[in-house]
Amino acid sequence: MSSNRRNFLRNITLGTSAIVSGLPAIAGQSDPESSIDKGPIQAEKSPSFNMCGYAAPKLDKVRIGFVGLGMRGPGAVERMSFIEGVEIKALCDKYPDRVSSAQKILEKAGLPKAKEYSGDTGWKAMCESKDLDLIYITTPWDLHTPIAVYAMNNGKHAATEVPAAMSIDECWELVETSERTRKHCMMLENCCYDFFELLTLNMARNGLFGEVLHAEGAYIHDLVSLNFNKKGYADMWRLKENIKHNGSLYPTHGLGPIAQCMNINRGDQLEHLTSMSTNDFTMAAKAKELAATDPFFKPFENQRYRGNMNTTLIRSVKGKTIMVQHDVSSPRPYSRIHLVSGTKGIASKWPDPARIAFGHGWIKEAEFKSLEEKYTPPIVKHIGEIAKSVGGHGGMDFIMDWRLIDCLRNGLPLDQDVYDAALWSSIVPLSESSVNNRSRTVEIPDFTRGNWITNVPVNLTLDGGATTTVRKKSAEKGAKQL
Repeated sequence: MSSNRRNFLRNITLGTSAIVSGLPAIAGQSDPESSIDKGPIQAEKSPSFNMCGYAAPKLDKVRIGFVGLGMRGPGAVERMSFIEGVEIKALCDKYPDRVSSAQKILEKAGLPKAKEYSGDTGWKAMCESKDLDLIYITTPWDLHTPIAVYAMNNGKHAATEVPAAMSIDECWELVETSERTRKHCMMLENCCYDFFELLTLNMARNGLFGEVLHAEGAYIHDLVSLNFNKKGYADMWRLKENIKHNGSLYPTHGLGPIAQCMNINRGDQLEHLTSMSTNDFTMAAKAKELAATDPFFKPFENQRYRGNMNTTLIRSVKGKTIMVQHDVSSPRPYSRIHLVSGTKGIASKWPDPARIAFGHGWIKEAEFKSLEEKYTPPIVKHIGEIAKSVGGHGGMDFIMDWRLIDCLRNGLPLDQDVYDAALWSSIVPLSESSVNNRSRTVEIPDFTRGNWITNVPVNLTLDGGATTTVRKKSAEKGAKQL
């Protein structure tokens, strides 16, 4: 285990300077100093290579292998089938029938059949293949880091569904592997590419909100029926995660877009957090109800489930604050909140409709449309309408996939790098640590190891890119070729 993951130096300012080693304990072990306000955790060694702003060598064709063809995988295969410059070379899932089903997507698109991998370790053989450039990971959460690390160690870029990691050790493993191999590790945070989120990012970048001082994000989505559906997540894996962990299990949909608005990892850094969860008032009751008539659910009865609502509060080095909420087991309307508040104005997406204010009242629709026309970023103007036609959560998934491929083909830095993947994912174990310690403060590692001070914010132009087209086949879904 590398010292980068095990040894940290912490600078504490309490009138005088002192150095303390160690990281607040995870999973229920209390730390008597965890409530003290300290600076961000720093790794002992400097990074071997800074992946922020790194442009990998251009790839004329991006040869992709997909692993995980259950919930998210087939949609990703279909979206990528529309993008020129993509070769879908391999398909992998634990269950062979899912691989066969995904082959039909390629056949429908008029594309060659992909090589098939299956079984518990089929992904290893796929990552070892010599004819792949990118491994696209849509598996259960506990496999995201192992597969991404194995892919990078075998010379492949990695793109993984959220969260990218489930522990601090895994976060550091992703960072160190990406730096050592100089292979990209992108977390597929699609919400960063939703239309209003991109609009507010560009407005924030142009100073319309003034100094952004507070932001809020969430993942509030009633998944009780899906989590208890025997035909839902394979082997009931997501329900099991709600038994194993009690914290903010899925923070990145809400956190990612607002972190970009606040230039986190690129001018500011998350410093410490405190997290609190309610008790569980629905999941154990649901398990008991189902077990009364179906023996399949007996193992899920009398389990201790995560609390319904988790609220995590985060403070940055520059004194900004963030609230992130997570609730997938209460009967509430879907919400990611997406609130960006500054010294001059505010934007908020949920509850609908999306709104903007520069004073005490929300602006009128005509002014909103004017701002939207002026500050919609180039990527939306370039690919947005086609993305809506192709689909994927209203188009944001396709924008994300297209942008990833266009960056790889043109040798451009990615919008989301491995430090974002690690930092945003670290909220999972760190929030759990705080919850298990009566909401005491937990420090947040600086995965950039100081480079956040000089790292450049995400580029919103398409300079050097936008050369990747959409296949004519996509016209059948209402999109036009670029």
